[in-house]
Amino acid sequence: MTRRAWSIPLATLFGALLILLLPASPAGAHAIIERTAPVAGTVVDQLPGEITLTFSEPVRIVADKIRVIAPDGSRADTGKPAARDTELVIPLKSGGPKGTYLVSYRVISADSHPVSGGYSFSYGQVSAVPGGNDAGADVKTDAVVKNAMSVARFIGFAGLILLVGPTLVLFALWPRRLSARDPGRVALTGAGLLVFSAALELYLQIPYTSGTSLFDVSSTAAREVLGTTFGAAHLIRIAVAIAVAVLLRPLIAGRAGKIDQTLLVILGVVGLATWPISGHPSASPVPTLTVVADAAHLAAMSVWLGGLLMLFAFLLRRADTRELTAIVPVWSGWALLAITVLVLAGTAQALVEIGTLDALTGTTYGRLVMVKAGLLAVILGVAAYSRSITNRRFTPAPTPAATDPSDFDDSDDPDDPDDSEDLADLSDSEEVADAPAEPADRARLRRAVLIEVLIAVVVLGFTSVLVQTSPARSVAAGDNGAEGPFTTTVTTNLVKLEVDVSPGRVGPNTVHLYALKPDGSGPQTVAEWKATAALPAKGIEPIVLPTLPITPDHATGSVTLTPAGTWELKFTVRVDELNQTTIAVQVPIRS
Repeated sequence: MTRRAWSIPLATLFGALLILLLPASPAGAHAIIERTAPVAGTVVDQLPGEITLTFSEPVRIVADKIRVIAPDGSRADTGKPAARDTELVIPLKSGGPKGTYLVSYRVISADSHPVSGGYSFSYGQVSAVPGGNDAGADVKTDAVVKNAMSVARFIGFAGLILLVGPTLVLFALWPRRLSARDPGRVALTGAGLLVFSAALELYLQIPYTSGTSLFDVSSTAAREVLGTTFGAAHLIRIAVAIAVAVLLRPLIAGRAGKIDQTLLVILGVVGLATWPISGHPSASPVPTLTVVADAAHLAAMSVWLGGLLMLFAFLLRRADTRELTAIVPVWSGWALLAITVLVLAGTAQALVEIGTLDALTGTTYGRLVMVKAGLLAVILGVAAYSRSITNRRFTPAPTPAATDPSDFDDSDDPDDPDDSEDLADLSDSEEVADAPAEPADRARLRRAVLIEVLIAVVVLGFTSVLVQTSPARSVAAGDNGAEGPFTTTVTTNLVKLEVDVSPGRVGPNTVHLYALKPDGSGPQTVAEWKATAALPAKGIEPIVLPTLPITPDHATGSVTLTPAGTWELKFTVRVDELNQTTIAVQVPIRS
């Protein structure tokens, strides 16, 4: 292959390295923590039997990355956390000392991204936070691992483009008189990049999941990753890429049969599906729509950009005017179809993953999508210019000779009775003979295609970062959850109390109290309810919050909370003549 033919593949791979120079954005997480019990910053008068963290979507635990540290620095958790759908439950040891407890966690969301962080609460009295103020310091994602994962995904996208586009052109548009060796090497390079990127992502997922450094991996963590949907999808992708590479050889040699072609199509569909099922689309509210849309988006991107690569690096340099007259209009139609699919599939995904105008403009994900859309608009403008050149210079009058580009073969093969008749017919046609000077047209078209490819490399970079970024709908859901009615659950040795304060704004608020047995097995009968509300930060002493029992385990009350601030609500729950408990919660009231 000539040096110039390799220029675009090398530029694409070099573009991946540029991702390392981009500012590192926070590792995206699909699940957002919605509430905790006890609530962060609250003081409880009884140490709860367990801590509950509720996320926006189902999560799974990461071994040895979920812990509760007591005020004296000892472990307060039993070491046996459990993930129950959207809830992470951390059992606590009984008899812990009074003071401030530190909770740190790391879990994996449904789309394989880690969610980590921490917070503190106090039992009986406030003390220094054990281990410092950064509650999630020991569960953060390593920056090198995070950036390496983006690069690995960029390489995967590049491999997909180098494989799909060239393979399709070789299959349907490549003139038989031209050697397929060099474009075949590009397709094989794409298959190799897919294998490499999938294997690299599998390896990186181990420290990415566990929160360790690049080379700090364990066999246990590796087995956990391989046992997930992410691991299975990447193993399938590796197997598909290897099988495609084997089937490409007869296609490159011109010996591919119907079975080979059918297998390539089937493998292509299976391989494309491994991207959405191991990422954001599989965890969306409408997974069927987003998985199909994402697969269609990837297929259209690969056909379009891979075809542009073949057009720029090979066909516009090697094919003659007669061949281009048949090939370029067909490719132009394919490109238009691919662009249409890109826009429709991208719009469908954006509507699901973003949802609102505020989420589009107010989140990192939304802003990246806007930048990507702007770049895509530029590409579409260049593509329209390319299409105008195609329509003016390379569109022949309808003739049988121009309907099958692969039949252009000017060799003297005695077994091919149509050997050069089609070419002769086309070259003698008045339409082609009267065409303007072709070298200038080729140069203009090559420049336009080059611009499309270079901008597309930048778009791929943004796409790689998008995969690592929380969808706007998830971030917006987390923000809305923080701004909506306040809800928390506090567990003591006598009762598990759920507190709802609505609307959580300055002015009249309604408080609902629900009592459960400490293990949550059923309702807890309450003999007497008492409640007060105070705002110590602004000198407001406790005021009585009248409560009205609705049922033996449910009471309600109304109170006007003003001004804005973090109000302290205390609830005294008496379960019988001898046993009662007082629970304090911090309730943020917004203006």
